Amino acid sequence: MQSLLYSGVLDLPWWGVLLAALALTHVTIASVTIFLHRHQAHRALDLHPVASHFFRFWLWLTTGMATKEWAAVHRKHHAKCETPEDPHSPQVHGLNRVLWGGVFYYVREARRAETLERYGHGTPDDWLERHVYAKHKTLGIVLMGVVDMALFGVVPGALVLLVQIAWIPFWAAGVVNGIGHYWGYRNWPARDASTNIFPIGILIGGEELHNNHHAFPASAKLSSRWFEFDVGWLYIRTLQALGLARVKHVAPTPRLVAPKANVDLATVQAIIRCHYDVLSNYTRSLKKACVAELDRLRGISPEAARALKAVKPWLGKDQGLLGPSRHRQMLQALKASQALATMYSMRDELAALWSRSSATGEQLARQLQDWCQRAEASGIAPLADFSRRLRSYA
Repeated sequence: MQSLLYSGVLDLPWWGVLLAALALTHVTIASVTIFLHRHQAHRALDLHPVASHFFRFWLWLTTGMATKEWAAVHRKHHAKCETPEDPHSPQVHGLNRVLWGGVFYYVREARRAETLERYGHGTPDDWLERHVYAKHKTLGIVLMGVVDMALFGVVPGALVLLVQIAWIPFWAAGVVNGIGHYWGYRNWPARDASTNIFPIGILIGGEELHNNHHAFPASAKLSSRWFEFDVGWLYIRTLQALGLARVKHVAPTPRLVAPKANVDLATVQAIIRCHYDVLSNYTRSLKKACVAELDRLRGISPEAARALKAVKPWLGKDQGLLGPSRHRQMLQALKASQALATMYSMRDELAALWSRSSATGEQLARQLQDWCQRAEASGIAPLADFSRRLRSYA
């Protein structure tokens, strides 16, 4: 009896059971990031039916999540990000609530018929989905529990099952949706609070690179910088080499040529396609100008220098993310620097170019040409340098 309780078919030592549990949960993480997230929710890649069904089956065994529900909740998150309609924003609900109770926010939203109707389109709707996976969500977990207990013993198997059940609710629903919108570093000035939690994306399958994802949601690859690693992308490339996946979209890579004398339609199109790269470079130019202005102000107005230093980290953020109080503080601090005030206002003008859906390409080209002329005539060296780079996009 004692043997049945603590050892199963594999008869592994405790550390062997631990490694097995981590391996099993990693397969689940890979299934979530490759199948649910990148394939189903964002259509960043196509999967062979064999690979697609393996992921569906595995997720049914280990999480009981319905594909339509997961995709619908996630798509709504992108559509309503950081607003009261966002299913799980820590900016709205608070970090602790989303980190420790993110799964409850997910379940609540998944039960809303209007969310499934509006955002759940294009997900599997075959016989298996209707009669097995969606209809009998807990059956898969029960079967997984039986298999775990048979392989590892009753007690170790039950512990392995508990780890499998808790892994996704904590790491995906809690950590990614909570910390990934609250703390970390940002490569791209996305119009939300998304952050990269850590540059090495292994523990959560690459989802650690959450700011990269929000900047380019249709990209199958989540890493952007040379020092970042996305293990999910490694698995996708492996599946592609085996003929089991086809990548449809990745984040655009900027291509620069010699600065053009006049902005043309091709330049506008390149800038719109790579607008996050444009805004990131503009933020660096803003902060470079801020350093020069701080040096100037320290000698003539230490109080103004302190106020400017306090708002320096916010220079690259959209007004909507700052909030009314911080925005007022920003405008007050910028009164001491005409150069920074000019650059700050011209950033909004630049960002408005790719949001003007009613303007023709020729109109946008003329507006951008006018913007570059004013930037290069401003006498502000970082702004003029940025403008010349802007005319180099191809």
